[in-house]
Amino acid sequence: MINKVRRFFCRHLRKMRFLPSKMYVRYHYEYFSGKKLDLNDPRDFNAKIEWYKVFYRPKILNQLVDKYAVRSYVEAKIGKQYLNEVFGVYNNAESIPFDELPNKFVIKATHTSSHNLIVTDKENLDISKAQKKMTKWLGKNQYYRMGQEWAYKDVAPRIIVEKFLKEDDKNSLVDYKFYCFNGKAKFIDVHIDREDNHKQGCFDLEFSLLPFGKSLNYKSISSEIEKPINLEEMIKCTEALADKLPFVRVDFYSVNGKTIFGEMTFYPSDARKAFYPEAYNQIIGDYFVLPKLDSAKNAITTLN
Repeated sequence: MINKVRRFFCRHLRKMRFLPSKMYVRYHYEYFSGKKLDLNDPRDFNAKIEWYKVFYRPKILNQLVDKYAVRSYVEAKIGKQYLNEVFGVYNNAESIPFDELPNKFVIKATHTSSHNLIVTDKENLDISKAQKKMTKWLGKNQYYRMGQEWAYKDVAPRIIVEKFLKEDDKNSLVDYKFYCFNGKAKFIDVHIDREDNHKQGCFDLEFSLLPFGKSLNYKSISSEIEKPINLEEMIKCTEALADKLPFVRVDFYSVNGKTIFGEMTFYPSDARKAFYPEAYNQIIGDYFVLPKLDSAKNAITTLN
């Protein structure tokens, strides 16, 4: 583990986002994990995610992380019935026709995975304040800037407005995040009660609780929860979308038994959050078989 002086050094260097990717990810990984990164032989899961940022760059990744552009990929692979309804996509906040929107809807930035605005009562929405917030979202490509997550580098900043989703008996949607390696789902990172008492747990494909978690920032799901009736359908859809990709996390919702696509990501938590207990960072890292990099090339730019 790194000492305090080294951690201080890494903390400042990881803010120098102009550094070459190979150099930057070393400081980034060391700061958050406390371990040195060997890009020639990465072992644990987050070390391989850092390698992914630098060396795995097929152009299609730019489409797959784009909240709007990914829809055509999903439609071609599994069908448009798995897509949430979209009311519009906009290049600026001022173009959104709030008067024409229903009372409930969700606003997202297409180029990140954290900029969302959930509107449950339009009458109480401060439109001016919301527009200012969205304008800030559009003003920067945060995900590429923060951790050099390459897939976001060329994603056009836009705003997408979608249908508000809700399960009849829950205050917030259950989020099913499928970790896929070489096109096969291995386990599900499940998040519940986001609005009230956020909890997280990892489950196998039979939906039995596994003995590890994703982050100590959340409370753990300590007991079995209800298995979604469409779990097999979600797994089938997940693996169709993950086909030919060494690693991807595919997110779905189950809304009253209906399977709805969420997003795809290649760098969960920007390689900042470890699994626990510690041993599982290596165990899950072993699932992640990195593709071979041609010594004559700087990066992998095509799917196998």
